[in-house]
Parts: sequence; structure tokens; C-alpha cells
Amino acid sequence: MLAEKRIETTQTDQFLAGGNDPARFDCKEAWYPVFYIEDLDKSKPSKFTLLGQDLVIWWDKQGNSWRALADQCPHRLAPLSEGRIAEDGLLECPYHGWAFTGEGKCDRIPQQQAENKAHASQRACVASFPTVTRQGLLFIYPGEPENAFNVKVPIIEPIEESPDGWICLNTFRDLPYDALTLLENVLDASHVPFTHHRSVGNRTNAAPVELEVVASDKQGFKGIWEEGPRKGTLGKQFTTFIAPALMWHDLTSKQFGRTLTVVYATPIRKGECRIFARFPFKFSSKLPGLFLKLTPRWYSHLGQNNVLEDDQIFLHYQERYLAAKGGGANFAKAFYLPTRADTFVTALRKWVNEYQADPFPEETFSPPLSTEVLLDRYHSHTIKCASCSQALRNIKRIRWGIGVSGAIALTMLPLFNSAFGQPTMLVTIASVIIPLIAGSAWLWLGHLEGRFERGREVPPRNLPDNQK
Repeated sequence: MLAEKRIETTQTDQFLAGGNDPARFDCKEAWYPVFYIEDLDKSKPSKFTLLGQDLVIWWDKQGNSWRALADQCPHRLAPLSEGRIAEDGLLECPYHGWAFTGEGKCDRIPQQQAENKAHASQRACVASFPTVTRQGLLFIYPGEPENAFNVKVPIIEPIEESPDGWICLNTFRDLPYDALTLLENVLDASHVPFTHHRSVGNRTNAAPVELEVVASDKQGFKGIWEEGPRKGTLGKQFTTFIAPALMWHDLTSKQFGRTLTVVYATPIRKGECRIFARFPFKFSSKLPGLFLKLTPRWYSHLGQNNVLEDDQIFLHYQERYLAAKGGGANFAKAFYLPTRADTFVTALRKWVNEYQADPFPEETFSPPLSTEVLLDRYHSHTIKCASCSQALRNIKRIRWGIGVSGAIALTMLPLFNSAFGQPTMLVTIASVIIPLIAGSAWLWLGHLEGRFERGREVPPRNLPDNQK
């Protein structure tokens, strides 16, 4: 058994996330991912809420970079995310046209006299937040700007160490529960056979899970599962938690090669976070990688949303039950944790308590949401995903076209028959087959359209054995 030790680091405190206080992790003093770059549109602003702070994200063509400003115009507090990027590349307020640079300085106030310099006042400025792009993600630093570029950006280190040969599937979604609840859930490998039965797990693979933390400090912890998943058939699994919002499982097997399960948990507000789930693979053969490369991004997102919804509803309630029993500070009494399968859950909760790292310590949860809202896909993912939103538009166009074409065919067939007298066998078959094909395609596309808008109410694990 490996003895736990403190993680060694060659960096000085000023280069570490969480601030310089050795007894406290300041969650604002860290980088967080907010968007995949491929989901951002350079022609218009986007909005995001990070740690309760509303932000507007936009492409500054003058600075040739992505920018993040507080999403409030200093004039009358209108959200700048409802505005536009003007012809000169500045961010323009939708209310009165005040325009701002990437640094948040007001460039013009259309209503002021030429000799007036109100735009130069500090009161006309908007707070600007540091941004950086790494590994296809846009990161924002919500803490003191002067600290930002002394703090390491949390990236997937195995990819950085050996960049060749990786194939990565990516998804994201806004989830109706805390970032800490998400991390706790993904660190818990023992739930997969039961919660995700018939999706990515199987109950028959359930077995004792002997987890061990081998190193820990303010910056996170490392752990190992010697036997590994599927009753040891895949090999040992290593787990890394990089505070405050990144974790990954690392598994190398003869069957599949090296696979990582990576999750960023970006806190939006109390009871809501954005997950960035990344699945880098180094396959032992080329065929699986080729298959993944050919799979449309939107299609893989449909399946990944199914997996997220396997535990979405009960996690939303679970964290409220924990809050009623004293919250994370009282987790050891609220939870009954008798096995080593909960070692990483305990390690995370102890880390939060030891370093006062709850990002919303004084806030309370909103009342529970309805099942309909909890299973909403359109607003939590589709509308914010460049691939899924485009696919949905295409499906609606194709479905509309099929509906119109089918209606025209049904209208024209009687006219065709009357024009040519007694219908031939071919015309008779066509009069049956064409509407049948059109109707079936229309219904199937309608079902596919629905998968972009809402999730399944009954998860696969709860379906009867003869139904999948």
C-alpha cells in the first residue's frame, strides 16, 4: 500500500492557484474554461456567468483575441451581451450605443458634445477579465487581474506531455447542480455500473472498489485504483484532481490503449455549473480512431447527453438533502461512507473544508426544479453548441421539405391518375410507397429533433429487462 504524501512542486506560492494564504483556497484566483473555441462566434457577443459574475465574451479584432468584460454598461446597466460588435470592432451597448475596447475603456458616447470628455472618465469603463486559450478552450480568470498570468492554466497534462496520437471527443452542458457535486460524482467510480447501466456501465461489473489517495495538498490530490474498472480486466486506473475545477481518470489497457476521462466543473452560480467533458484516446489500433473522426460532433453529443442525464435528476436533489443536513462541512455525518469506494469523495470534501474552498459558502439552493426543466437539452446545450444548433436547423429544414414534398405528391397523384385513365401497377405502388416513405422520414426526423430539445424521462437502468 502506497503511503500518502504531500505533492511536491517547484513553483513558488505566487504561481499557484488559490492565492497565497496557505490555509485558504480562494476560488476566484484560478483559471476556468467557459467555452470551446469552436462554439464561439466572432461576429457576435456571447454571455456566460462565472462564480455569479455575468460576463460578455467577444472577439476583439483590434487586439486579435477573445475578450471578457463585465456584462453591464456603466451608463444604465444594460447587458452588453445584448449588443453588437460594431463596424470598427468595438463592443457596442444595445441601449445608447456606448462602445468599449477590449480593455473595457469607453471609446465613445454618441450623445455627448464633441468637446465633452465623459467617455474618458474611469466611471465610463467596464471591468475587464484576463483570458487565454489552451487546448481548444477559452479560459477566464475572475480574480485579481495582476495575478492571472502568474497562475498556471489547468490543462490536460498527459496530452501536453505527449501530444501525438490523441483523438478527443468533447462535449459540454450546463448542469442543474453545483460544480462540487459534479466533481464528487465523477471522482466516484463505483457509481458507474449502477447509475449508467445500459449506457456506459453494467451492473454485472460491480465489485469492491479499493481506492487510495497517494498525494495531496492545497493544489489537489492524486489517487490510484490498483485493480481498476470491470473487475480488473482493464488494468489500474490513476486519478488526478487539480484544484479547484479539473479532474481526470487515466487508464491504459491492452484492449483499448490509453483512455482519459476528463471533466472541468466550471461554477456558474449556486446550484449550477458547466461541465466540459473530454475523452482523449490513444487506441492500440487505428480503426476505432478512424470511426471517431468520422462521427459528427452533434451525433456524439446526443449520446453524451444521455449519459449526463442518467444521474442529473437525483444529483439535483442529493445536494439539497446534504444542505439540509448541514452541508459539505458536515459531510462525514450526513453521508455514511463505510467503504474505500468513497475515498476520493472523502478526499474532495476534506479538501474543500480544510482550505475553505466552497465557492458559494453563504448562499442557499433555489427550490427544486421540475423534471421537465431538469431534462431540458435545448437551453442547457443545443442553443450554445455550434454543431448541435446547426444540425437542428438542418433537420427542421429537411423535415419541412419532406412534409411539403409529401403533401404535393399526395395532391398530384389523383390528378396524374385522372389524366392517364386507369392507373398502372407502378403508379398504384408509387401512390402507396411515396407517402409511406415520406411519412416515416417525417416522423423519424421529428423524433431526432426532439432529442436535441429534451432528455429521456426514464433512464436505461430503470427500463424492464426486455426493453432497451
